[in-house]
Amino acid sequence: MSEPAAGGETLDTGAPPDDDIVIAFQTLQSGVVGRLIRLGPAVDQVLASHAYPEPVARILGEALALTAMLGSQLKFDGRFILQTNTDGPLRLLVVNYQTSGSFRGYAGFNAEAIAALLADGRVPSDTTILGNGHLALTIDPGGDMERYQGIVEIDGTSLSEAAQEYFRRSEQLASFIKLSVARHFAGGAWRWRAGGIIVQHLTAEGGHEIPERDDGTTSGWEPSEADDDWRRVEMLARTVEDHELIDPLLSPQRLLYRLFHEEGVRASKGLAVAAKCGCSREHVGGFIRGFGKDELADLRDPDGGVTVTCEFCATQYHFSSADLD
Repeated sequence: MSEPAAGGETLDTGAPPDDDIVIAFQTLQSGVVGRLIRLGPAVDQVLASHAYPEPVARILGEALALTAMLGSQLKFDGRFILQTNTDGPLRLLVVNYQTSGSFRGYAGFNAEAIAALLADGRVPSDTTILGNGHLALTIDPGGDMERYQGIVEIDGTSLSEAAQEYFRRSEQLASFIKLSVARHFAGGAWRWRAGGIIVQHLTAEGGHEIPERDDGTTSGWEPSEADDDWRRVEMLARTVEDHELIDPLLSPQRLLYRLFHEEGVRASKGLAVAAKCGCSREHVGGFIRGFGKDELADLRDPDGGVTVTCEFCATQYHFSSADLD
């Protein structure tokens, strides 16, 4: 089954719902660009590998969705890194996205502080869990190329609000971002799901090009008209519900049609993403052997070996004394 979009475009909305995918799209009438992400097994793999308290898992899931959504825009081989450093119970988030489509992430938190917040049965807000600090977004092209990093304050704000503020201040780019994370009962178990959407208003300022209209022209795009187009699309994007972003029975294509059918919307086929950690026994062993004798002595288990747990995927590597001596 297909449903028509304005301007003669057609979105295939009869295909099975897609998980672990990022879809780029553009509204045809207004030329606003965006990305939609839907995560299923990939986000569950990351969150289920650690016994995170639910509020911590939820915010890390948001960070995974946000990082993959932003990192998938890069046009070169490299990494996109999201990191928070705050004074709240969730003191640290780190998510790495490889432009090949893989990501990994972990959270550092104060377990006692989280337990105290949950003791009265209420669900603490994201802003309470995060506290105040900063969000850093880093583009790492790899090799000898220079990294680019942008930093924005987290001051009583959520991750999506902080990211929006980053684009407004650093890129002079109006943006709307919404993220959703929840557990879904399927296959006899509760599994994590995540989703998100970003729409951005590209203008001629700051090196950004105004997208072509459906007829291939950009004429007639005065700033006031472009601003009206942006406000209209932003209002449509704001109507999306949390459950729509993660609903396994609602395909990403159908959701885009539901939101923007009045504008007309052209969507890409999508980029598959997956959870993948870069750790290995060889890599970890080489790291351990780089310690001095005294430092290594402090790390040894009672049997004389050393056990290392990867912070990202929770895989344990044990090295016997014979491996290290």
